[in-house]
Amino acid sequence: MGGENDQRGPREVRSSRSPIVPLAVFLLLLLGLVPCLYWLSPLLFRVWASRSPEVVFRVETDERVVALTIDDGPDPATTPGILGVLERHGARATFFLIGSRAERHPELVRAIVARGHEIGNHMWRDVPSLALDSATFERRLLGTHRVLSRFAEPRWLRPGSGRFGARMVRRAEAHGYRIALGTVYPFDTTVRWPGLVARFVVGWTRPGSVIILHDGAGRGARTAEALRHALPELRRRGYRVTTLSALVGW
Repeated sequence: MGGENDQRGPREVRSSRSPIVPLAVFLLLLLGLVPCLYWLSPLLFRVWASRSPEVVFRVETDERVVALTIDDGPDPATTPGILGVLERHGARATFFLIGSRAERHPELVRAIVARGHEIGNHMWRDVPSLALDSATFERRLLGTHRVLSRFAEPRWLRPGSGRFGARMVRRAEAHGYRIALGTVYPFDTTVRWPGLVARFVVGWTRPGSVIILHDGAGRGARTAEALRHALPELRRRGYRVTTLSALVGW
């Protein structure tokens, strides 16, 4: 009887902690971190700006004037709606246009300029500019310039996906461009709630801010809706919303 017990080996000790517990902790931390990074991102952009003085992120001023910039147009389904909202609220913007889209829709580029807005160069296609070799970058920059210069003389470049390097800055300057990004970017390419985008823009706008929003596909409709909420509140707070060149020259 006792021999049976003697043949048993040491008991296996199993952890009572479920693998679900660390996963749950990780998800809770992630869910807390993402909103924090979202709402604090303008501070991170300001740190980036301090390290890149050759690029315009914002303008130092005490005046309540800001630049509104809108990327990725023109789009016949959404650009007219954005133009209508801007006109109703007396706001001006710099539209960073993609060359291939501007070539297909010259009537929209003409309408943007005719309503007192500014056009900027957002390269030929919607791809990360930093991934392009020097020759391709220059060819697409100049191809877009040739299209846009039929309507106005663009002076601002916003590289695709907003990333840049020193060589890109030099090539842009050689062709009369200065790179411009911004500090108030509500990640509206991902965030699909116009009300949240509007609250972000209003909450983080400061004198001299450069605001980044997007046109095209479903984004343009969300931008128009966000601006319907944000522009009246910015005006109530005493802000003038204008073009990038107007802000820089203020």
